[in-house]
Amino acid sequence: MCDEGNGSRNIKLIIAYDGTEFCGWQRQGKETQSFSSKRIRTVQGEMEQALEKLHKHPVKLTGSGRTDSGVHAAGQCANFFTDIKSMDAPCFVPALNSLLSKDIRIIEARETLDDFHARFDAKSRTYRYYIKPAETLPWERRYCLPLRRRPALNRLNEMAALLHGETDCSVFAAAGDKSKSRSRYIYNAAFFTEADKIVFEISANAFLWMMVRSILGTILRCEKKGLGAPEFKEILDSRERRRAGPTTPPNGLFLWTINYYRG
Repeated sequence: MCDEGNGSRNIKLIIAYDGTEFCGWQRQGKETQSFSSKRIRTVQGEMEQALEKLHKHPVKLTGSGRTDSGVHAAGQCANFFTDIKSMDAPCFVPALNSLLSKDIRIIEARETLDDFHARFDAKSRTYRYYIKPAETLPWERRYCLPLRRRPALNRLNEMAALLHGETDCSVFAAAGDKSKSRSRYIYNAAFFTEADKIVFEISANAFLWMMVRSILGTILRCEKKGLGAPEFKEILDSRERRRAGPTTPPNGLFLWTINYYRG
Protein backbone atom coordinates (compact mmCIF):
# COMPACT_ATOMS: atom_id res chain seq x y z
CA MET A 1 0.00 0.00 0.00
CA CYS A 2 1.31 3.41 -0.98
CA ASP A 3 0.76 5.88 1.87
CA GLU A 4 1.59 9.48 2.71
CA GLY A 5 5.29 10.05 3.24
CA ASN A 6 8.20 7.79 2.26
CA GLY A 7 8.90 10.00 -0.77
CA SER A 8 5.46 9.48 -2.29
CA ARG A 9 3.56 12.24 -4.12
CA ASN A 10 -0.04 13.26 -3.48
CA ILE A 11 -2.07 13.31 -6.72
CA LYS A 12 -5.39 15.13 -7.00
CA LEU A 13 -7.88 13.88 -9.59
CA ILE A 14 -11.01 15.41 -11.12
CA ILE A 15 -13.33 12.62 -12.20
CA ALA A 16 -16.52 12.36 -14.27
CA TYR A 17 -18.73 9.29 -14.39
CA ASP A 18 -22.06 8.01 -15.57
CA GLY A 19 -23.53 6.54 -12.39
CA THR A 20 -26.26 4.51 -14.09
CA GLU A 21 -24.52 1.14 -13.79
CA PHE A 22 -22.78 1.82 -10.47
CA CYS A 23 -23.86 1.07 -6.90
CA GLY A 24 -22.54 4.46 -5.88
CA TRP A 25 -19.05 5.81 -5.27
CA GLN A 26 -17.94 3.86 -2.18
CA ARG A 27 -16.30 0.48 -2.54
CA GLN A 28 -18.28 -2.43 -1.09
CA GLY A 29 -15.71 -5.07 -0.32
CA LYS A 30 -15.33 -7.56 -3.14
CA GLU A 31 -16.43 -5.86 -6.34
CA THR A 32 -17.09 -9.27 -7.88
CA GLN A 33 -19.75 -10.06 -5.28
CA SER A 34 -23.00 -11.10 -6.91
CA PHE A 35 -26.19 -9.09 -6.38
CA SER A 36 -29.36 -10.00 -8.27
CA SER A 37 -27.15 -11.90 -10.74
CA LYS A 38 -25.18 -8.72 -11.46
CA ARG A 39 -21.66 -7.80 -10.39
CA ILE A 40 -21.57 -4.99 -7.86
CA ARG A 41 -19.73 -2.05 -9.37
CA THR A 42 -18.58 1.03 -7.48
CA VAL A 43 -16.60 3.96 -8.85
CA GLN A 44 -14.02 3.90 -6.05
CA GLY A 45 -13.63 0.14 -6.34
CA GLU A 46 -12.97 0.19 -10.08
CA MET A 47 -10.58 3.12 -9.80
CA GLU A 48 -8.59 1.40 -7.05
CA GLN A 49 -8.36 -1.69 -9.26
CA ALA A 50 -6.93 0.50 -12.06
CA LEU A 51 -4.48 2.16 -9.66
CA GLU A 52 -3.33 -1.26 -8.43
CA LYS A 53 -2.68 -2.40 -12.00
CA LEU A 54 -0.65 0.73 -12.63
CA HIS A 55 1.36 0.57 -9.37
CA LYS A 56 1.63 -3.23 -9.04
CA HIS A 57 0.39 -2.93 -5.43
CA PRO A 58 -2.79 -1.67 -3.67
CA VAL A 59 -3.38 2.09 -3.64
CA LYS A 60 -6.03 3.79 -1.49
CA LEU A 61 -8.19 6.41 -3.20
CA THR A 62 -9.88 9.08 -1.05
CA GLY A 63 -12.96 10.77 -2.49
CA SER A 64 -14.51 14.12 -1.60
CA GLY A 65 -17.69 12.31 -0.63
CA ARG A 66 -20.06 9.54 -1.62
CA THR A 67 -22.61 9.54 -4.39
CA ASP A 68 -25.52 7.08 -4.31
CA SER A 69 -26.46 4.41 -6.80
CA GLY A 70 -27.40 5.96 -10.13
CA VAL A 71 -26.03 9.43 -9.33
CA HIS A 72 -23.57 10.92 -11.83
CA ALA A 73 -20.55 13.20 -11.44
CA ALA A 74 -19.09 15.94 -13.61
CA GLY A 75 -16.46 17.06 -11.09
CA GLN A 76 -15.89 14.50 -8.36
CA CYS A 77 -12.52 14.97 -6.66
CA ALA A 78 -10.23 12.36 -5.15
CA ASN A 79 -6.59 11.98 -4.14
CA PHE A 80 -4.06 9.18 -3.81
CA PHE A 81 -0.38 8.79 -3.01
CA THR A 82 1.93 7.43 -5.67
CA ASP A 83 5.47 6.09 -5.48
CA ILE A 84 5.86 6.19 -9.28
CA LYS A 85 8.60 8.78 -9.75
CA SER A 86 8.95 8.53 -13.53
CA MET A 87 5.42 9.75 -14.35
CA ASP A 88 4.43 13.42 -14.38
CA ALA A 89 1.08 13.99 -12.66
CA PRO A 90 -0.89 14.87 -15.88
CA CYS A 91 0.20 11.53 -17.37
CA PHE A 92 -2.09 9.75 -14.90
CA VAL A 93 -5.03 10.96 -17.01
CA PRO A 94 -4.35 8.79 -20.11
CA ALA A 95 -2.76 6.03 -18.03
CA LEU A 96 -5.83 5.55 -15.83
CA ASN A 97 -8.36 6.15 -18.61
CA SER A 98 -6.77 3.32 -20.59
CA LEU A 99 -7.51 0.96 -17.67
CA LEU A 100 -10.98 2.20 -16.75
CA SER A 101 -14.37 1.42 -18.25
CA LYS A 102 -15.81 4.09 -20.54
CA ASP A 103 -18.34 5.25 -17.92
CA ILE A 104 -15.50 6.66 -15.77
CA ARG A 105 -13.16 9.33 -17.14
CA ILE A 106 -10.31 11.14 -15.42
CA ILE A 107 -10.56 14.81 -16.44
CA GLU A 108 -7.52 16.20 -14.65
CA ALA A 109 -4.58 15.00 -12.55
CA ARG A 110 -2.05 17.17 -10.77
CA GLU A 111 0.34 17.01 -7.84
CA THR A 112 -0.97 18.71 -4.72
CA LEU A 113 0.04 19.43 -1.12
CA ASP A 114 1.38 16.46 0.83
CA ASP A 115 -1.35 16.83 3.45
CA PHE A 116 -4.22 17.61 1.06
CA HIS A 117 -7.30 15.49 1.78
CA ALA A 118 -10.10 15.35 -0.82
CA ARG A 119 -12.82 15.07 1.81
CA PHE A 120 -11.63 17.09 4.80
CA ASP A 121 -10.26 20.07 2.81
CA ALA A 122 -13.49 20.58 0.87
CA LYS A 123 -15.21 23.90 1.56
CA SER A 124 -18.36 23.20 -0.44
CA ARG A 125 -19.95 20.70 -2.76
CA THR A 126 -22.26 21.68 -5.61
CA TYR A 127 -24.93 19.43 -7.09
CA ARG A 128 -27.10 19.95 -10.14
CA TYR A 129 -30.36 18.16 -10.84
CA TYR A 130 -31.75 18.22 -14.40
CA ILE A 131 -35.48 18.28 -15.11
CA LYS A 132 -37.06 18.12 -18.55
CA PRO A 133 -40.61 19.55 -18.54
CA ALA A 134 -41.52 17.82 -21.79
CA GLU A 135 -41.41 14.40 -23.43
CA THR A 136 -37.91 12.94 -23.18
CA LEU A 137 -35.98 11.07 -25.83
CA PRO A 138 -35.04 7.50 -24.85
CA TRP A 139 -31.41 8.25 -24.00
CA GLU A 140 -32.26 11.39 -22.01
CA ARG A 141 -34.07 9.46 -19.32
CA ARG A 142 -30.72 8.34 -17.85
CA TYR A 143 -29.77 11.96 -17.09
CA CYS A 144 -32.90 13.93 -16.19
CA LEU A 145 -36.30 13.77 -14.54
CA PRO A 146 -39.12 13.81 -17.13
CA LEU A 147 -41.93 16.11 -15.99
CA ARG A 148 -45.23 16.33 -17.89
CA ARG A 149 -45.74 19.97 -17.00
CA ARG A 150 -43.73 23.18 -16.80
CA PRO A 151 -43.49 24.36 -13.18
CA ALA A 152 -43.51 28.06 -12.34
CA LEU A 153 -39.82 28.98 -12.09
CA ASN A 154 -40.45 32.06 -9.94
CA ARG A 155 -42.34 30.01 -7.35
CA LEU A 156 -39.61 27.35 -7.31
CA ASN A 157 -37.00 30.04 -6.65
CA GLU A 158 -39.06 31.67 -3.89
CA MET A 159 -38.93 28.36 -2.02
CA ALA A 160 -35.27 27.68 -2.85
CA ALA A 161 -34.32 31.13 -1.49
CA LEU A 162 -35.29 29.93 1.99
CA LEU A 163 -32.42 27.45 1.85
CA HIS A 164 -29.56 29.73 2.80
CA GLY A 165 -27.06 29.86 5.65
CA GLU A 166 -27.01 27.48 8.61
CA THR A 167 -30.09 25.29 8.12
CA ASP A 168 -31.58 22.44 10.11
CA CYS A 169 -32.22 19.89 7.36
CA SER A 170 -33.89 17.23 9.52
CA VAL A 171 -37.03 17.31 7.36
CA PHE A 172 -34.93 16.14 4.40
CA ALA A 173 -33.04 13.36 6.22
CA ALA A 174 -33.62 9.90 4.77
CA ALA A 175 -34.43 7.02 7.09
CA GLY A 176 -31.17 5.40 8.10
CA ASP A 177 -29.07 8.57 7.80
CA LYS A 178 -26.35 8.24 10.44
CA SER A 179 -25.21 11.88 10.55
CA LYS A 180 -24.62 13.12 14.11
CA SER A 181 -25.80 16.60 13.16
CA ARG A 182 -28.47 17.47 10.62
CA SER A 183 -27.48 21.11 10.37
CA ARG A 184 -25.81 22.13 7.11
CA TYR A 185 -24.52 25.45 5.79
CA ILE A 186 -26.15 26.10 2.42
CA TYR A 187 -24.35 28.68 0.29
CA ASN A 188 -26.97 28.93 -2.43
CA ALA A 189 -29.91 27.11 -3.97
CA ALA A 190 -31.61 28.16 -7.19
CA PHE A 191 -33.47 27.00 -10.30
CA PHE A 192 -32.57 28.17 -13.80
CA THR A 193 -33.17 27.10 -17.39
CA GLU A 194 -30.54 25.53 -19.60
CA ALA A 195 -31.62 24.82 -23.18
CA ASP A 196 -34.80 22.71 -22.88
CA LYS A 197 -34.23 21.77 -19.24
CA ILE A 198 -34.73 23.24 -15.79
CA VAL A 199 -31.72 22.90 -13.50
CA PHE A 200 -31.77 22.90 -9.71
CA GLU A 201 -28.34 23.86 -8.35
CA ILE A 202 -27.43 23.75 -4.68
CA SER A 203 -24.11 24.28 -2.86
CA ALA A 204 -23.43 23.44 0.78
CA ASN A 205 -20.59 22.48 3.09
CA ALA A 206 -21.99 18.93 3.16
CA PHE A 207 -25.20 17.02 2.49
CA LEU A 208 -27.31 14.46 4.29
CA TRP A 209 -28.03 11.15 2.58
CA MET A 210 -30.46 11.80 -0.33
CA MET A 211 -30.90 15.40 0.87
CA VAL A 212 -30.82 17.08 -2.56
CA ARG A 213 -33.38 14.69 -4.00
CA SER A 214 -35.65 15.15 -0.96
CA ILE A 215 -35.44 18.95 -1.19
CA LEU A 216 -36.31 18.85 -4.88
CA GLY A 217 -39.19 16.43 -4.39
CA THR A 218 -40.63 18.66 -1.67
CA ILE A 219 -40.35 21.87 -3.70
CA LEU A 220 -41.88 20.26 -6.81
CA ARG A 221 -44.79 18.84 -4.80
CA CYS A 222 -45.47 22.22 -3.18
CA GLU A 223 -45.44 23.98 -6.56
CA LYS A 224 -47.74 21.38 -8.11
CA LYS A 225 -50.25 21.90 -5.27
CA GLY A 226 -50.17 25.66 -5.76
CA LEU A 227 -48.22 26.21 -2.55
CA GLY A 228 -45.28 28.56 -2.17
CA ALA A 229 -42.62 29.92 0.17
CA PRO A 230 -44.81 30.23 3.35
CA GLU A 231 -45.91 26.59 3.16
CA PHE A 232 -42.40 25.41 2.29
CA LYS A 233 -41.00 27.29 5.29
CA GLU A 234 -43.58 25.63 7.52
CA ILE A 235 -42.47 22.21 6.25
CA LEU A 236 -38.79 23.12 6.73
CA ASP A 237 -39.37 24.37 10.27
CA SER A 238 -41.37 21.26 11.23
CA ARG A 239 -38.21 19.07 11.02
CA GLU A 240 -40.56 16.11 10.40
CA ARG A 241 -39.62 13.85 7.48
CA ARG A 242 -43.26 12.86 6.95
CA ARG A 243 -44.02 16.47 5.97
CA ALA A 244 -41.51 16.41 3.11
CA GLY A 245 -42.27 15.39 -0.44
CA PRO A 246 -41.12 12.27 -2.29
CA THR A 247 -37.45 11.66 -3.01
CA THR A 248 -36.79 12.22 -6.71
CA PRO A 249 -34.97 9.44 -8.61
CA PRO A 250 -31.16 9.54 -8.83
CA ASN A 251 -30.80 9.70 -12.62
CA GLY A 252 -31.14 13.50 -12.87
CA LEU A 253 -28.55 14.26 -10.19
CA PHE A 254 -24.92 15.23 -10.83
CA LEU A 255 -22.15 15.99 -8.36
CA TRP A 256 -21.07 19.09 -10.24
CA THR A 257 -18.00 20.51 -8.55
CA ILE A 258 -16.03 20.63 -5.29
CA ASN A 259 -14.64 23.89 -3.93
CA TYR A 260 -11.55 23.68 -1.70
CA TYR A 261 -9.96 25.83 0.96
CA ARG A 262 -6.57 24.78 -0.39
CA GLY A 263 -4.93 22.26 -2.68
